[in-house]
Amino acid sequence: MLIKDDAPVWVDTTRCKACDICVSYCPAGVLGMRIELGAVLGKMIEVVHPEACIGCRDCELHCPDFAIYVADKGFKFAKLTAESKERAAAVKANHYEKLGA
Repeated sequence: MLIKDDAPVWVDTTRCKACDICVSYCPAGVLGMRIELGAVLGKMIEVVHPEACIGCRDCELHCPDFAIYVADKGFKFAKLTAESKERAAAVKANHYEKLGA
C-alpha cells in the first residue's frame, strides 16, 4: 500500500473506477470528481481540499475498490467546520463534481 506521510487522504488512481461513492460519504467536502477523458467513466476522483480532512475514514471504508486511503490516527486532522459542511453539500448538489470544474 502506498503511504503518504504528509497527506491526510490519498487515492490510488490505478484502482479507482470513479464510482463517486467516496465523494458521497465525505462530510467535509474534501473529495470531488474531475473530468478525465482517458478514464473508463470519463471522470476521476480528486482530493481537492486535503486540509479539511477530519479523518473519519468514511471514504476509505465505503470504497469498493480499496483505492482511497486515510492517514493513521496520529495524523493531525482538521475539525469539521460549517464551511466544510457547506462545501460538502455544494459538491453533492453539483453531482459530486469538484466545485469550479
